[in-house]
Amino acid sequence: MGTLDQLPGQLQTALKESEEATAHVDGILVNVAIGYGGRQEIADAVRSMLLDAQEKGTSMEELAESVDVDMIGRHLYTGDQPDPDLVIRTSGEQRLSGFMLWQTAHSEYYFCDVFWPAFRKVDFLRALRDYAVRHRRYGG
Repeated sequence: MGTLDQLPGQLQTALKESEEATAHVDGILVNVAIGYGGRQEIADAVRSMLLDAQEKGTSMEELAESVDVDMIGRHLYTGDQPDPDLVIRTSGEQRLSGFMLWQTAHSEYYFCDVFWPAFRKVDFLRALRDYAVRHRRYGG
């Protein structure tokens, strides 16, 4: 998810081909954000809601009355996905960096020092092991 148009053409093609090749795979869902900004995603969601309302002939008053968190969620880039249970933040950074601001309200975070290109299966398994022993409160 994100904006790929600033990447080199070969990389854009490789990413699109990878996405298409794995679209039918069931199981764990992994989102990779490239050229992504959480604020931009929310702005795009609002724009999409407005355009949908216009297309359906909905008045601004009707739209204002019907807006709720579920409606906004359906217009996000991940509108057809459940919110993530776990977000793995690589590179030693301990900040969100605007990543999935809306969707991660109740997510657990795992921070590791490994940079993304060097992130290995063992690093992923460490994150899962850490997550498995947490007590989820879902915002409560």
